[in-house]
Amino acid sequence: MTGMGWLDTGIGIFNYLILAFAILVMLSYLILAIISSFSLKAYLQKNRYINYGALLALPHTPKVSLIAPAYNEGKTIRENVQSLLSINYNNFDVIVVNDGSKDDSIPILVEAFELIPSDLPYHPQVPTKPVRAIYRSSNPSYSKLIVVDKENGGKADALNTGINISSHPYIVCIDVDCIMDKDVLLKLAKPFMEESGSRIIATGGVVRIANSCVIKSGRMVKVNAPDNWLARIQVLEYLRAFILGRMAWARMDGLLIISGAFGMFDRDIVLRAGGYNTKTVGEDMELVVRMRRYMIEHKLDYRVQYLPDPLCWTEAPESYKILRKQRSRWTRGTMETLWIHRKMLFNPKYKILGLLSYPYWLIYEYLAPIIEFTGILISLILIIFGILSWKFFFLFLFMVYSFALMFSAIAIFAEESTFKKYNTFRDLRKLAFIALLEPFIFHPFTVYAALRGNWEKWRGSKGWGDMTRTGFNRPK
Repeated sequence: MTGMGWLDTGIGIFNYLILAFAILVMLSYLILAIISSFSLKAYLQKNRYINYGALLALPHTPKVSLIAPAYNEGKTIRENVQSLLSINYNNFDVIVVNDGSKDDSIPILVEAFELIPSDLPYHPQVPTKPVRAIYRSSNPSYSKLIVVDKENGGKADALNTGINISSHPYIVCIDVDCIMDKDVLLKLAKPFMEESGSRIIATGGVVRIANSCVIKSGRMVKVNAPDNWLARIQVLEYLRAFILGRMAWARMDGLLIISGAFGMFDRDIVLRAGGYNTKTVGEDMELVVRMRRYMIEHKLDYRVQYLPDPLCWTEAPESYKILRKQRSRWTRGTMETLWIHRKMLFNPKYKILGLLSYPYWLIYEYLAPIIEFTGILISLILIIFGILSWKFFFLFLFMVYSFALMFSAIAIFAEESTFKKYNTFRDLRKLAFIALLEPFIFHPFTVYAALRGNWEKWRGSKGWGDMTRTGFNRPK
């Protein structure tokens, strides 16, 4: 075979490999979307007309502790804590863990909620940084509130502190600045109340984007598609991930992550598994995987539940700088979790987790940006030497772009046929228009952020990065 023949063969192999990988990615997304559609339908048929308020009267509603880590949240912490205290539930307390804030968070809380030092003992079952003080309110109206002031140790350490303080069998780990649905605990607790046979160890729910929405007294008053383009793109991204992705993985019993902003856990299993890992920035994913491993390795029957209801709203980054830090951190967290639990890969002992979930995350979540970047580099080299097949190149781009549009359209349709939060033509037009631009202005950036996360990990970076927020829209 001539030198040019070898070159043509190599280019042909490269083209087919890239095409095969793209088709596999698209096929996996479609399969997940189909599974999600059936799961959504079944969930809505079962739960659409439930009167969650009636659950309040039941004597066996689970006792729950809401654990909210806070670091330099002084500007909004008063309103955020009031929002948590006003959740529609009976058997719960709120544990706010001030993780060594350098601002005036503690003085604000002391004044707003009439806090006084408490003699509540602290007996850590999971090691944490030292606790400086524990506060309770002198006002009976705030009897459910516990405030812990501790030395800075990071979010995972603050969550572990809250777990140690809690005396309830279930914990809900949340971000203090999230906006919660009023029935959030009733909906999260319902699967635990329905428990029969398998022990439910965790329940997660949908996280939505609150940018440009109207918030009043800690409650969502009006849902709007974000004015900021970057935040609007993340609405589409979250719809695809939470409605068309995690719903399907939960149905297959292969869910590896419950969002760190919002999740309910069996405290006993969390403690048995060792609490949150303070040495990873992906502590939410790592804990869920470790809890599942614990149950499987001890031959205990269990389930992880997922609720598609939009119960939690959070502010998305509106600048590329902040978003890059977030996505790079997500990549580092994924790398750490996959490495810690590498024993699961293709291990039949872990069933669908080892045979499907772990390989999927490894290939499509972690390696995909690296594979894509490698393909781009090779394509550039072929262009430089004038040997790129432009026909194949443009047909491939058209196929990928068309699929991206179709998948975003499916996500929007799934939202509008179920929970209908974006119910105006203006909002739908915003989402449809940004779907046209996303593959050009957002996807390349997420590839870059993932590559940057790999670089930061290999350099030994362990920080979270500055997640400065702009604040919610609140009527005056």
